[in-house]
Amino acid sequence: MASVSHEDAEAVDGVHRNSWSANLEQDEHAGDRALVLAEAREAVESTATGYHVNLVTHGDNGHPEEYLYDALDDAFGDSVAYEYVDQCGCGGHVTRVRVVDDL
Repeated sequence: MASVSHEDAEAVDGVHRNSWSANLEQDEHAGDRALVLAEAREAVESTATGYHVNLVTHGDNGHPEEYLYDALDDAFGDSVAYEYVDQCGCGGHVTRVRVVDDL
């Protein structure tokens, strides 16, 4: 898999009819899992069916398996599929969320 850089990540804005990356590792995201979860849900909801969003999360929040995966399951169920991609050189984490069915 190709690596994803936080420099390539975008702010959540509108519906993306392509695959994209959401930057959830800015200073305000550090240690604020509630903010990360809210913006992760918004990013997924802003991704059209058939595409994915790479959620780039701040390293201070820990591995996404600890807090993000259950939240994705609760919010979207089988409408999304997700996988851990990699840890960035800066310590952040990348989780790819593919929207497989209408949300």
